[in-house]
This record gives sequence, C-alpha cells and structure tokens, in this order.
Amino acid sequence: MATNVIMLGPPGAGKGTQGERFAMGHRIPRISTGDILRDEIHSGSTLGTAAKVVMDRGELVSDEVMIGIVTDRLTRQDVLNGFVLDGFPRTVGQAKALDGLMNGRDPLIVLDIVVPEAELVRRLGSRMICASCGHNADGREDKPGVCHFCGGPLMQRADDNAAVVLERFKIYQTATKPLVDFYRARPTFRSINGAQSLDLVAGDLAAAVEDIANGAGMASGGGKR
Repeated sequence: MATNVIMLGPPGAGKGTQGERFAMGHRIPRISTGDILRDEIHSGSTLGTAAKVVMDRGELVSDEVMIGIVTDRLTRQDVLNGFVLDGFPRTVGQAKALDGLMNGRDPLIVLDIVVPEAELVRRLGSRMICASCGHNADGREDKPGVCHFCGGPLMQRADDNAAVVLERFKIYQTATKPLVDFYRARPTFRSINGAQSLDLVAGDLAAAVEDIANGAGMASGGGKR
C-alpha cells in the first residue's frame, strides 16, 4: 500500500524539514513545489521568471501553474510507493484538483502541523536557506552558516523578510487555512503539535501515519473519503 502524504501548515511550521525526514525514512520522494519553482527560477525559464516576481511579493503562484506542475510530477514512476507533498495544495481549488489526480490510488494522508503565530514569526525571522542547493537549514549544521548537505553558504530567504512574512500570513489565513476545513472531516486527517523539538514532531507524525494506516480510513480506491 502506497503512503501518500500531504504536509499542511503555515509558513515556518516545519513542513519542509519534517517532510524530507519522513520521505527519507520511508524511501519515498518528497515533492516540494517550492523547490521545483526555485529550480525553475535558477534556470531562468519563462515559468521561473514569472514565478519569481510573484514569490518575492509573498504571493501564491496561480492554481493553474501549480496544478500543472504537480500533475506532471505525479506521473513519474518513483511515486508508485507513495510520496510526501510539501507546498501543495495551498488552495481549496488545488485540493479538489488533487482529489481528481488521486482517483484509483491509495488515499491521501493529511497532516496539519500546528504552531502558534508568535513562534512562527520568530522562526521565519531567523530561517536560513542554502544559496547553492536550496535546502532549509534545520539546526544540524556542522559549521555555522554552512549547509550540511552540500557545504554551500546559508542566507535568509527573500520571502522571509518582515514585510513579506506579514503578507504570507495574510494569504495563509484567507486562502490556505480553509484547506484544514476541507480535509478535517476525513478519517485520514490529523493535527500535529509543531511547537516541539524536531524529534518529537517527527515521532508524532510517524505515529499519526501508522494510526491512519491501521484504521478504516486507508481503504483503497481513490483520494477523497
């Protein structure tokens, strides 16, 4: 049975770090739409150039573009045993499109990482990303300011400055938070306390997935339950 996971939560909740950790532990790909877009920006593609302008303002890239990116990615062979989606869906429209993509597949496990707003502001103000490979710093760096994945320099993300952070919170409240209401009634939905250490959050995530997999919510035959 495939393990298909969505990581929800506001900016700074730890979706990327926890998603990567879970994906590695289960030997399934972590699909970060943010990473895909940043790769496009780095390549200088038409999509990347247009997306950069939107992302630097703290706004969301259009549903049409994001659905197209995920549709293409979920056709690859490496997702047959499951995947972790980070950064998608971010709107109810994207969630409905994803339900369509999941028809005939094992159900989606939806994990909402919950963190108090004050803690999110603190985290985002100090969050660093590798300028070379794009990985988020997660506290495991051997040397301050140096990425433990590739050795590249760490820098603050352009979309983590104060003005952009406030705009991202506003967008989350109006466009992305309704996703929790969209998914909450499903037996494959769980809320996770993200205001804990990395290890405790990872343990709660793993326990939630195991609980869902052992329950009735994991009956096969499509995305929506």
